[in-house]
Amino acid sequence: MDTMNLLVTLDKNYLPPLQVLLTSLRRNDPDVPATLYLLHSGIPSEPLETLTRQCETLGMALCPVQISAAVFREAPVTKQYPQEMYYRLLAPQFLPPEVHRALYLDPDILVINSLQPLWNTPLQGRLFAAASHKGKTELVNNLNQIRLGTESKYFNSGVLLIDVDAGRREIVPEEIFAYTREHTKELLLPDQDILNALYGDRTLELDDSLWNYDARCYKTYFLRSAGVCDMDWVLRNTAILHFCGKSKPWKPGYLHRFGILYKHYLQLTRRTGFYLGDQE
Repeated sequence: MDTMNLLVTLDKNYLPPLQVLLTSLRRNDPDVPATLYLLHSGIPSEPLETLTRQCETLGMALCPVQISAAVFREAPVTKQYPQEMYYRLLAPQFLPPEVHRALYLDPDILVINSLQPLWNTPLQGRLFAAASHKGKTELVNNLNQIRLGTESKYFNSGVLLIDVDAGRREIVPEEIFAYTREHTKELLLPDQDILNALYGDRTLELDDSLWNYDARCYKTYFLRSAGVCDMDWVLRNTAILHFCGKSKPWKPGYLHRFGILYKHYLQLTRRTGFYLGDQE
């Protein structure tokens, strides 16, 4: 069985959600060999050691990759555009040569069914595979196409299957930096907008109800599917629940439908003794 190369890019504040994500992934893919590549700009060694121990317990390898600020000397880097925003798109330049395919996941995700069908999806010559959050209509998608001057669907960058070999050949950092400089005023979600503007036509569309389910939008999925995508359907079929938006299920006051499921996996993570969210 091929090793699943998982990719995350975050700072120390998002380590606790990452730990919950890893717990959920291992519960639903207990046997698949996995390596986690963590791109970061300077997470302290102590929490990284805790994460390493958790990964060892889960039977996966952790490979932290610290990115030098020198790489972004010519890039637009500000509070609004931190260097971390470039990491997922430039990951093919940073991953070791033996990595040919990677699955990027935002840390605010739960895995509730196997990821292997996604991992094994043929990319059909594309750089990426990603899902588009359509909503009840195509209105938001159409507005983003107008805003960015694109014709492809507007893809969410929280889940990306990446052809790393093709990315090494085709993704040019200077082109990304130049686009950011030229379109600063139009970029609302910078890294996601850049993905769509530069690589939207090189992205294979995934089914969001399976591979990037917006956890805020149960009613939308239910209505869009004429009642097929009810709770039982989600629990049997959806693999990735994505807790998009500012409200997060690990914070007090989360009101959306899947919050209790998230707290279940958080409690499983807490029981391991490795959970960093309880440390001051």
